[in-house]
Amino acid sequence: MANKWRVRAFVISGLLALSANLASGQVGQTQITKWQYGKSAAVSLTYDDGSINQFRVAVPIMDTFGLPATFFIITGGIPGSRYHGTFIGRPTNVIVQETANTPTNKDNFLERASAIGFVGYPEASEYHTRAGEVFDEGKDFDKAYQLIDEAYAKVRQGMFKPAAEHMNATEHRERITWDELNALANRGYEFASHTVTHPRLAALDDANLVYELEKSRQDILDHLGFKHTFSVECPYGTENPRAVQFALQRYQVARNHMPDSFVEDLDRWNAMDPAVSKKEYVRWQRGALTKTPMTLMKSWVDTSASHDNVWLVLVFHGVNGKGWEPTTDDELKEYFAYIKAKGDRLWIATFQDVTKYIRERMHSEVRSYRDGETIRVVLRDDLTDPSYDLPLTLKTDVASVWHTVEVRQGERVKRVEVVHQNGQDYVLYQAAPNAEAVLIRPVQP
Repeated sequence: MANKWRVRAFVISGLLALSANLASGQVGQTQITKWQYGKSAAVSLTYDDGSINQFRVAVPIMDTFGLPATFFIITGGIPGSRYHGTFIGRPTNVIVQETANTPTNKDNFLERASAIGFVGYPEASEYHTRAGEVFDEGKDFDKAYQLIDEAYAKVRQGMFKPAAEHMNATEHRERITWDELNALANRGYEFASHTVTHPRLAALDDANLVYELEKSRQDILDHLGFKHTFSVECPYGTENPRAVQFALQRYQVARNHMPDSFVEDLDRWNAMDPAVSKKEYVRWQRGALTKTPMTLMKSWVDTSASHDNVWLVLVFHGVNGKGWEPTTDDELKEYFAYIKAKGDRLWIATFQDVTKYIRERMHSEVRSYRDGETIRVVLRDDLTDPSYDLPLTLKTDVASVWHTVEVRQGERVKRVEVVHQNGQDYVLYQAAPNAEAVLIRPVQP
């Protein structure tokens, strides 16, 4: 199985005689660089929940520095969404009545925890979150059952206030629209699912778990297009096996869990030093909270830039007082300037693009053929999903006397300057897998 993930490269001499310029050394040898554009590491900026200042404040700052980002959005609250929070199952009044006589247990917990948020009382929804937390993270099942019993008892006794019928004007102003998201998507920002209502997925039964994942994806597909159905983040970063399995059956990648054998997946709470890992890639998530020191945040960037296998995935939530654990605009300006300044080493890209690059590279094979003063490079991968459409960066050794080359793949032609560095002579260029062969020829002065 180890060979399955090995990136393979071959150099095959042509049958025709080589010119003197190509006859020596490793001319023609080609490899796929570990990161796009030959960078040393990767960084992705990601935001959870879609709170309004992510768009009103953070986006203009990122625009200033030319930085891309990925937004994991809760789709049910966006005006114009087709799918909103609902309970899939038996009538909730029947479930409420049953709770009077039958205590919550392992057989009925998921149904009751799924329904409690939809009995007409916002305060009851908080019990779903609390019970889901102890069920998923604390594994205290008895405590979870007790919380659900307490919630339904309050429902039966009329202790909760009914939900407000209408949203006030301030709440309307603080919601992003699909039209605004579409405009940002057209500018290169990635949007991805954070489910319909941001529930505790581990505390949902199958029908409601499927609804949260599939209907969020459908609204994104309808409003933003197929490209933005690639990624998902399960709320609260759950690693519950059932929730993760359901998510990965519907999305290509989850930020909360990446099962690829060649990736060391370190979540926000993992204290492992990424430098210790011997895997080809380390996906290292770090979360910037309100009290996170700037020195610590910058150290994450420095650690990534000093190793060749680290993908730093930064997670932000609130901005300027809006949302959970908000950072300030001044902090974002300082931090993004620091990241941008290390752009010579860091590939700063969306979560989707880095995932695609890693998987395409690890599933690819590159062969090089030399024929006179032409180098022909064939790039193939075994990925059949059309989502994987990102060009890869190839590095091909060329003759030391070459200074500029023409790189042609089909109708795409580009002139590339030869890099002469530390005794190496090579060119870096982009190539699409499973397309025409790449032809590299010297450009005469």
